[in-house]
Parts: sequence; C-alpha cells; structure tokens
Amino acid sequence: MKIATALLPALILAGCALAPHFETPRLSVVDVQLLSSELWEQRLKVRLRVQNPNDRELAVKGVEYTLDIAGQQVASGVADASFVVPAFGEAQFDTNLTTNMAGALLRLIGRGPDTLSNGVDYHLAGRVSLANGWMRSVPFDERGNFKLQ
Repeated sequence: MKIATALLPALILAGCALAPHFETPRLSVVDVQLLSSELWEQRLKVRLRVQNPNDRELAVKGVEYTLDIAGQQVASGVADASFVVPAFGEAQFDTNLTTNMAGALLRLIGRGPDTLSNGVDYHLAGRVSLANGWMRSVPFDERGNFKLQ
C-alpha cells in the first residue's frame, strides 16, 4: 500500500509530461462586407482567419461566437463551416450575420465622419469545435480593428 501511495505522484507527473501541449488557435476578422441594409436589419458577410500555432492539423467542424463592434454586441451565432487548418498554418472561412447595428452605427457616427474609414474596434469571442482529438472544444477571445467596406 505504501509503495502504491509513493508511486501515485510519480505516475501523475509522468502523465502530465506525456500529455500533448496544445495552444489555442487565434481567430481574427479579415474582412466585413455589408450585403444589404434595412432600417432594422443589416446583413453582413464576415471573413474570419483561423491561425493554428500547433504542430498538428486541426479539423474544425464549427464555430460558436459573439461579435462586439465598438463596444456593443451586434451578433452571436454559429457557423457550421468544416475545414482543416494545417499545422503551423492558417485557413479562412466566411459566415453571414444578420444584425441590428443601428445602435453601434449611431455611436460610431457620433465619434466623427472619419471614424468608419479609420477602422472600427471589434471583440470576437467563442469556441471552435474540433472533429477529432482529445480536446473537442477550444475557446478563443480576440480583439482587433477592421475597415467597413
């Protein structure tokens, strides 16, 4: 019994040393295009980039996210985009959003006429669902800036 108790910490440490090291993929907004605009609804096409800092490919089966623009949540949703991000590589995918950005746009316009052309701050958070491997869901939290076209 004493031998088993003494070996338990050594086995736990050995298991930790053999566990694969995994870094969180990075997501960023590449492009935002306004597809259509009504008074209460806007349709946006958002192109996202997934960067994989790991030494093995990631088979992505979907993404769940929230998108804040200029400090205001404008969208949340899921994308069932299936693709593979190569080891130490990147991939891009598109997702369409339907949102009411009236509040965010009014806030941006209130900052001055050059605000939209200079870029808009965003916050993209959520999780990437993986098709295989021991880790099936990877959270992400990214901030950046994009120009609305």
